[in-house]
Amino acid sequence: MDIRMAGVTKIFEPDIVALEDIYLNLDRGEFVYLVGATGSGKTTLLRIITREVIPSRGQIVVARRNLRSLRASQLPYYRRELGVVFQDYKLLPHLSVLENVAFVLETIGAPSRVVKDRASTVIDQVGLWRLRDHYPQQLSGGEQQRVAIARAMVNSPSIFLADEPTGNLDLHTSEEIMQLLLSINAAGTTVIVATHDQYLVDAYRQRVVELHQGRIKRDEERGRYFVDGEL
Repeated sequence: MDIRMAGVTKIFEPDIVALEDIYLNLDRGEFVYLVGATGSGKTTLLRIITREVIPSRGQIVVARRNLRSLRASQLPYYRRELGVVFQDYKLLPHLSVLENVAFVLETIGAPSRVVKDRASTVIDQVGLWRLRDHYPQQLSGGEQQRVAIARAMVNSPSIFLADEPTGNLDLHTSEEIMQLLLSINAAGTTVIVATHDQYLVDAYRQRVVELHQGRIKRDEERGRYFVDGEL
């Protein structure tokens, strides 16, 4: 799905400007890094796309849906088209790997055969089939992140959002997670990754949107984490 933002501004009470006058167009199937210092507005931008946060001013349109005017009854259907991965995984500790992934389909009322087949397929795709009966506390950080990605993939989302997906991982595991994200994008899904991981941004060159104090500082095709010559 494509995303169109025009003049998006978000002010949290009493007067905290998280985003200011954002104009940003993302086409279907793009892969985009959001970079910038902590507090620059990356997470707020993601939360506006998921419609957890409504802009104070401006418009955001996702696949012809104006999110500011989206009715509450339409929101669950919109969010089914999104896959979201967080830095802290947010897995359900009392459920196994297979059950964590299947839970997403069960909540939308998918038939039990579809739930089992789709969840099993996605777990296999992220390389965790042998761990399908394990619980989150029995997994490494990288394995937990793979489960989180599988859970976000299982409903075949049109947009995939990842907030610091490699923030707690070593370099080798980070590269494995990045390969998964690239494979999701190669299937036609729009992927947006908020990250501080300079190595991955520089190694896997994609579009880079840099935020600074809530504004877009740079929007560069096949960009690096820093502008050439910038320390």
